[in-house]
Amino acid sequence: MNKALFLCLVFCMLLSCKKSEEKALASASGKINNISVIIDDQLWNGEIGDSIRNKFASPITGLSQEEPLFTINQYPVKLLEGFMTNSRNILVVKKDRDEVFKVVSDEYAKSQNVFHISGRTVPEIISILEKNAPAMIRKMHQTEIEETQKQIDTALLDNKKITKKFGITLDVPSNYRYAMQRDKFIWLKKEMISGNMSILIYAVPAKCLQKNNDAIRNIVNMRDSIGNLYIRGTVPDSKMITEQAYAPYVTNITLEKRKAFETRGTWELQNDFMSGPFINYAIMDKPNKRILVIEGFCYAPSKEKRDLMHELEAIIKSVKILKRTNKPQE
Repeated sequence: MNKALFLCLVFCMLLSCKKSEEKALASASGKINNISVIIDDQLWNGEIGDSIRNKFASPITGLSQEEPLFTINQYPVKLLEGFMTNSRNILVVKKDRDEVFKVVSDEYAKSQNVFHISGRTVPEIISILEKNAPAMIRKMHQTEIEETQKQIDTALLDNKKITKKFGITLDVPSNYRYAMQRDKFIWLKKEMISGNMSILIYAVPAKCLQKNNDAIRNIVNMRDSIGNLYIRGTVPDSKMITEQAYAPYVTNITLEKRKAFETRGTWELQNDFMSGPFINYAIMDKPNKRILVIEGFCYAPSKEKRDLMHELEAIIKSVKILKRTNKPQE
């Protein structure tokens, strides 16, 4: 009996300690799209550092100027304590006798990814990096999208008009305004110093992307027709079109449990000098016999655009399709 009581007390103490430890974890912090890389200077300044920079700071596709995928902050291994351990994304790289790739969630803070990589030699470490970098980038990117959505959720635009028109909800920050509303079209806009950010929501018939297998051409034709109808500049005969000098990048994804096309590229105003990047999601909404399109684009000639487009992506990926629409698209 005494032994059973003792074991029960030990179990309760361990459970209490675990709960206290969980409560003690602070939330991860830091700027969006930043990575803390914990690696000694000798490795950082050699081939391993080059491999990390080539993978995680490579240029983002679809921007009008070259910007890195992530901003990298490097620290020696002996400094793996203090403020950098609160970063949302940490990559720890070191030489060791064991070849290791390990992902630990919430190791030092909540909502955190810590990637541990080690090997006996430089080629071993580089091989692990090369093999696992795509999955690491996807996980880091998703973490940053979720963090941005948390920040957006603190002050939202009233989206009743969006819900009524399209049968969806979309978490849009309150600093956006309704710039234009038509029967099957909404334009939301946020003004900034020397520029603006926009979100377009519209629906088109399902057949618009089923004419043939050329998804890029169909998507370009679709968005150019919307630009011709609604997005015009101050110069006569100026309208928004997909920039003809650069082919957009199209990826098949799943959004709201539906097949979707993610398209990244650049737009321009025909017969004008305005241009910038866009990200377009065409969601195959079969229950409603339509294609639901949500696009974000920005005009910010004097600003870096990576984090602006990241915000637009986070907003768009908050979409929830609530129900069948009352008037399905023909």
